[in-house]
Amino acid sequence: MNLQFKSFFPPQRTLMGPGPSDVDPRILTALSRQTIGHLDPMFVDLMDETKQLLQYAFQTQNELTMPVSAPGSAGMEAVFVNLIEPGDKVIVCQNGVFGGRMQQNVLRCGGQAIMVQDEWGTATDINKLEQALKMHPDAKAVAFVHAETSTGVRNDAQALCALAKEYECLTIVDAVTSLGGIELAVDDWQIDAIYSGTQKCLSCVPGLSPVSFSQAAIEVIKHRQSPVQSWFLDMDLVMGYWGQGTKRAYHHTAPVNSIYALHEALLILHEEGLQASWNRHAHMHQLLKTGLEELGLEFVVDEQDRLPQLNMVRIPEGLDDGAIRARLLQDFNLEIGAGLGVLAGKVWRIGLMGYGANQKNVDYCVEALASVLKK
Repeated sequence: MNLQFKSFFPPQRTLMGPGPSDVDPRILTALSRQTIGHLDPMFVDLMDETKQLLQYAFQTQNELTMPVSAPGSAGMEAVFVNLIEPGDKVIVCQNGVFGGRMQQNVLRCGGQAIMVQDEWGTATDINKLEQALKMHPDAKAVAFVHAETSTGVRNDAQALCALAKEYECLTIVDAVTSLGGIELAVDDWQIDAIYSGTQKCLSCVPGLSPVSFSQAAIEVIKHRQSPVQSWFLDMDLVMGYWGQGTKRAYHHTAPVNSIYALHEALLILHEEGLQASWNRHAHMHQLLKTGLEELGLEFVVDEQDRLPQLNMVRIPEGLDDGAIRARLLQDFNLEIGAGLGVLAGKVWRIGLMGYGANQKNVDYCVEALASVLKK
């Protein structure tokens, strides 16, 4: 068989789905820089600075703050396998796909998941959580998604964490789509363990998962009765590499160039400022909202619970979801997201994240949708 292969050159897309988002050219340039060793003293210095920039992005002083060398799903698993042991009871709030993934992680750790369910497209009901906490006073942790990517809902992380702390529970938060896009304050909100991803509002390439653990969470890890079931994600081992000082314990070969890219992404966020970034995402959401509503499209999520960076709209009656998204990709090189789970075929998810949260993208998306819907 005579197979012919050649280098791959991707088309120039405008990424306005649920992620990945458009990557800032500065980040792509950083990614292409000369690779050095993962124990090189200069790379160790870069690791320290990346950690400090992550602490800024998360708004935390947590010593155990670092990027896991794998995508956001590995960050989720890292949190659960380190904190949850067989028999532990965890209250999981679910109002979308990713709350369900939290449940799966609890079960795979041998824990018991107590589910607090809310309709997809609505925020977690804090009264339901309190009822569950009262019914399960032995619960070890409360877990929930801050920005539910499958629905575009913002859950009130500050209020949910405050309630969990009243009942002396650890707090576990999914911030994959929220970090850099909306207000997030790990220390002030008493978040014990949090994970995110690089490919959403940080506008970095996919493949890393920032995590942070409070001192209370570290104490739980130190006093486990059983070994962490994942060698690669065992925080006691990984921190030997992401710890302090120039002498680092070899754990794995870090994705050096991806760390370059994350450092640049966090540097861009720091230069803009967190509040400015949050304001920009909110402003672009308002512009997109105006444009989409002029096309007759309706938002699913109530305004007070709506994410600015992930917009879920109903597909008008009689339209073919897949055909329209395919036409947008083929004719406009524009990617928007489909619905997931019970919302499949019923909604579109339009992302406005990081570098992609700009007026050019907003205008282009509205114009492209207007053209395709007219046809």
